[in-house]
Amino acid sequence: MQKPVLVIMAAGMGSRYGGLKQIDPVDQDGHIIMDFSIYDAKRAGFEKVVFIIKKAIEKEFKESIGNRVSQYMDVSYVYQELDTLPDGFEVPKGREKPFGTGHAILSCKGIVDGPFAVVNADDYYGVHAFRTMYDYLSTHADDDKYRYAMVGYILENTLTENGYVSRGICETDADGYLSGITERTHIEKRDGGVAFTEDDGANWTPISGQSIASMNMFGFTASMLKELESRFPAFLGKGLKENPMKCEYFLPSVVGELIAEEKATVKVLKSTDRWYGITYKEDKEMVVEAIRKLKDEGVYPQHLWKAE
Repeated sequence: MQKPVLVIMAAGMGSRYGGLKQIDPVDQDGHIIMDFSIYDAKRAGFEKVVFIIKKAIEKEFKESIGNRVSQYMDVSYVYQELDTLPDGFEVPKGREKPFGTGHAILSCKGIVDGPFAVVNADDYYGVHAFRTMYDYLSTHADDDKYRYAMVGYILENTLTENGYVSRGICETDADGYLSGITERTHIEKRDGGVAFTEDDGANWTPISGQSIASMNMFGFTASMLKELESRFPAFLGKGLKENPMKCEYFLPSVVGELIAEEKATVKVLKSTDRWYGITYKEDKEMVVEAIRKLKDEGVYPQHLWKAE
């Protein structure tokens, strides 16, 4: 069985941060959140990482992290470009927004040909997540169905004190398999609990803080690339007519389709770790303090890669 590969979605980093030079380090050695994810992945058993980037940020990306990581991992790069579309489709005039996470993963076709884990570049997932994902991908293969996995987090462990977040809220069956994901685009701590709104705050619906949330950490076999490719033209045919400037080919949506069609199962691997990310600039202080504490507790060495 092929060794699992780590795929990191980083194509949007330049636009989110106003250029990679604006990415704030989270420790005294200048490491960013992604360093810790890759370090955890390496300890879990991953030996290869594939970065999905835009060609426009390639030089900065390699200077910021790629060259450093390449000393410890087998590194490859693929490119998510707006105009990489199937025959017969064109980018609408004036569109600058990428075509989403499904389109990003599709960039890996021809480079990834076995089991792989997918993570966001700027999310901290924790040690446990990478270990459980690597173990699952190393011991499960497709049979009569595609056998996928997802790391699910306790919702209240993924919230910020500084505003609202968007999360995929998961439903699972009695055996711990994913039965559906509902995207909630505005969730926040409110009145001592957690609630979401779908009308810009006119109405609020309470939601359990113990709900399972997806943070886009999935595990797939190579079959997902085939499915993403075959479904993309139908998505574009509909999306470019209905919402040409903003339609996005979301990875969780394709996962949901495959579950509904009974072509795939997705085992939810629950993590009790706290998620960290810098959604708002005010979040940075909390992340820096969390990393410092994790180092003091021995979860990470004081000087990350120098320990190798």
